[in-house]
Amino acid sequence: MRRTMLGALTLCAIVATPHARVCGGSDFKKEIEQLNRLSGLDPTQGMLQELLNDPEKTKKLVAAALPLAQKKEGLAYNAALVLALAAADQKDLPASDAFFHVCADIGAKNQSTRQLAQAYGTLIEIYFDNKKYPECVRICREVLSLKTDDKKPRLVYRAFTDDTGDTDFFEDTSFDSAKLLRPEVQRYLVRSLTKLGEFDDALKQADSLIKSKSKADWLDHHLKGWVQREAGQFENAAKTFESVLRRVERDNELGADKREVVVEQLRAELSNVYVDLKQIDKAAEHLEFLLKKKPDEPGYYNDLGYILADHDMRLEEAEKLIKKALELDLEKRKKDPKYDPKTDHGNGAYLDSLGWLQFKKKLFSEARKTLELAVEDKAAQHIEIYDHLGDVCIALGDREAAIRAWEKGLEHATDSRRDQTTRTNVSRKLEQAKSKSASK
Repeated sequence: MRRTMLGALTLCAIVATPHARVCGGSDFKKEIEQLNRLSGLDPTQGMLQELLNDPEKTKKLVAAALPLAQKKEGLAYNAALVLALAAADQKDLPASDAFFHVCADIGAKNQSTRQLAQAYGTLIEIYFDNKKYPECVRICREVLSLKTDDKKPRLVYRAFTDDTGDTDFFEDTSFDSAKLLRPEVQRYLVRSLTKLGEFDDALKQADSLIKSKSKADWLDHHLKGWVQREAGQFENAAKTFESVLRRVERDNELGADKREVVVEQLRAELSNVYVDLKQIDKAAEHLEFLLKKKPDEPGYYNDLGYILADHDMRLEEAEKLIKKALELDLEKRKKDPKYDPKTDHGNGAYLDSLGWLQFKKKLFSEARKTLELAVEDKAAQHIEIYDHLGDVCIALGDREAAIRAWEKGLEHATDSRRDQTTRTNVSRKLEQAKSKSASK
């Protein structure tokens, strides 16, 4: 949303902390007046960059201007926008929220879809990126309840940019400036509710999104499938994803290249859902299909090899597949101009697969060496890999090393359903290991 709604004033993801209040608002009267005179994209960007380069002054300026935002007076749109982004960069989300609401109020009064999208869209993304899901839900519901159509008949020509980047115009007989925002905002609402574990409400919103269109977007059906999987409704998720796959395969409007990319993504997701369902043969079928399409893609060799190994199936074949993944990945790295054999490191995820295969074959010493090498990869700091290392250490009788591995793994658990399930299992094993160590 931020790429399309915020445009050039893009701000990287930030983390929220309570904002500091600084007195002396009159000291910044001239700076606020200068902000209020901002006009045009380049000067606005320049002012934002100037504030980002002086964090201490920015903190005081944000605090000085905050009472104006709270009263919703004395701030022009660009001034409030710059202050909102600067406050976000200061990790002051409450202040950023207040300034963005000034922007939103001005956008509503101006009946400006662009300003509403820029204000609400950016604020929603900031909250979501920082995992502030209750706040994200609050803003999404606020946007969805906005009344911005004055019911006066008029003909409006709206710009529309298609997937190829071409811009065209279409006629709109209403003048609901928030209309174009609602579908994407509702998608964020679905995702936020899901992250909060409010699955029934999330599915209700997803169904509402689908029904709101005369021709439902396959993306909306895909979103529903994602919610079902996060809710543990794996059979429903499989049916939904299979339906989306058929829909995409028949969608000639996508274009051949994009359709191929989407089909590839859907088959990879379906393989994961079938693993959730313990239907390993079906999971393997989708990955085998992808391997035929892309025989040089190491990820598919690794995924298929790992799935087989994890379920103690066709271990010799699994080993060949995983080693093929490591081989292809090395070939890719060697083509990089920055490749240096002295500092090169194998893909941690693929090494994890090999280490887990070795564990399944009861080659515990080899497995430990491989998994210790896997966690050296900075891109492979995942709870599942540390969980595997912990299991291997237990098999070797090194309980203290297992405890260290599991504790490290817990530090890297994300809020995904899979990681949270693994987190529960790791916490249980860690507690048991510590209890045994304490009893000695």
